[in-house]
This record gives sequence, C-alpha cells and structure tokens, in this order.
Amino acid sequence: MRILVLNGSPKRDKSDTMHITRAFLEGMHEAAHQDIRLIHVIDKHIEPCTGCFSCMRNGGTCVHDDDMRQILEEVLSCDLLIWSFPLYCYGMPAPLKALLDRTLPLSGMAMQKVGDRYEHVGQADYSHLRYLMISGCGFPNSRHIFEPAVAQFKLCFPGSHTILTVPESPMFNAPEAAVVIEPRLALVKQAGKQYAETGRIDAALLAEICAPMIPEEQYAAIVNGGV
Repeated sequence: MRILVLNGSPKRDKSDTMHITRAFLEGMHEAAHQDIRLIHVIDKHIEPCTGCFSCMRNGGTCVHDDDMRQILEEVLSCDLLIWSFPLYCYGMPAPLKALLDRTLPLSGMAMQKVGDRYEHVGQADYSHLRYLMISGCGFPNSRHIFEPAVAQFKLCFPGSHTILTVPESPMFNAPEAAVVIEPRLALVKQAGKQYAETGRIDAALLAEICAPMIPEEQYAAIVNGGV
C-alpha cells in the first residue's frame, strides 16, 4: 500500500502524536510491506488559500506556485492518506490547515447533493483514497475536546475514513511514563496490523486506544504540579 503521512506538528519527529502514528505504521508493516512517504508540513512552502477559486475554474491550477503542486500529486498517487496532528485550539495546527485549504484544486465549482448535504464535484479522481486521522491532545480526556476536529474531518472526507483520538499524548515523550505508554503503543500497533489486514479497526480496540492512560484527575495533578 502507498501511504502518505502528513505530519502537522511543528515539532516534526519530536511530535507526541507521531509516536502514535509510528506505532500504527509498525503494525501495518507487520501485516505486509508498506510504501510510506512522510511529509513534515512545517518544512513546506504553502501559501494560504485566498479564496479566488481560480483553481476550481481553470482545471485545478492554483495561482500560487509553491510546494502544494507536488503535494497534491503525491496525495493522488497514494492509497492511504494519514493526517497526523496534535490538537491546537480544538483543531489542526495552522500549517496543516493551510494544506487542507489548498486541496481546493481537487474540486470544481459544480456541486451535487449527496444524502442530506451538497458537495463539490471533483476535478480529479481520488475515489481510491482512504483517510486516517490520528490526533493527540494534552488534556486528560477525549470528551468535549476532539469533537470539532472530528466533525471537520468527517465532513471533508465523508467516505473511507478512520479516526484515532488519544488524550494525555504528552506522556509519549516522557520516558518515566513507559509503564503506561508501552502497553498503549502496543494496542496502536495491533490496530495498525488489523487495519492493514481488514481495512478497519475493531470498535472495542479503538475505544481502548482512545481512553485515558491514567485516571484523569491523576494526569491533571501531574501537569499542574509542574506548572
């Protein structure tokens, strides 16, 4: 499988969330060899979308001549697109959001009704793509935290999407927390292997991965103790 990972963390390889993403990819590798390309979005030149809609009227050509042209080519050539990012203000970090905005050339101005909502008709064929969102946050729970990012992801990629949201993710960069993070990363690897084999993750396994690693109150006390 050709996999493109978009790492939205400004911390690059030191990202808390990338620990989760790497474990997932290791699990996929256990099932079968994977062709993986990783992009640190912070390193790319991506101008913000100006909303001029030139791309939607002119066959997908954006007015900006920057790194997005190559990125869009890589997106269309992959089978699985992984969006890996920490939660910033309940959504994507700005560099990754800029990239998401600049996927507009894949769509045309024409729209069609799909179910209860309208969608733009694609200018490119990306029907083969599957989408995976992996997001970590520094809060001790998932409730009333990830909902905005999850809602956006589902609306942008209504078909063939899978979502992993992991609270307490700064613990993945804390060696002293190995007693709890190693079992959690083992579950993530299991999920990656399952996804590679079946195209899905068992709901019970997904719930385990997305649950707090230590009690919420204990985590909050540890964080507050270091302030």
